[in-house]
Amino acid sequence: MTNETLKTLNSRRSCKAYTSDVIKEEELDAILEVGTHAPTGMGKQSPIMIAVQNKDDIKELERINAEIFGKPGAPMFYGATTVVVVLAEADKPTAVYDGSLVMGNLLNAAASLGVGACWIHRAKETFEREDGKALLKKWGVEGNYIGVGNCILGYAAKEPAPALPRKADYIRK
Repeated sequence: MTNETLKTLNSRRSCKAYTSDVIKEEELDAILEVGTHAPTGMGKQSPIMIAVQNKDDIKELERINAEIFGKPGAPMFYGATTVVVVLAEADKPTAVYDGSLVMGNLLNAAASLGVGACWIHRAKETFEREDGKALLKKWGVEGNYIGVGNCILGYAAKEPAPALPRKADYIRK
């Protein structure tokens, strides 16, 4: 059994090389809209998304991420021209799950439109730091949020790596 949705879900791969072209606004809007429809605990809609296309802000996010990873100066965002920062209300018990489902929707929506995407970790640590908190303030984010993920977006400069074979005991009946 197959349909277009299942084909997209089965073929989506993390993109780790991007062109310098910024994605079209209508594509970004469509991807973000799908993010708002991710399931959330008790329908509380605890996540928020911040679409970042300002080159200086992306460089700052990348700098912080590389420092946390222990590789200062490393190109952690692979040249992506858009970063969607996903945060969730820290006081909600389902915050990390809610934000993770938003991330999944963003990744799958991007794949359905032919836009490259990859989940970049360390958002939690980024926004616990003072320089990360300064970015939130700059973006007008108030409240107690936890960083869940950075969804980088752009047009693939090369074909993503093929999927690894699925492990034999992935599904158990």
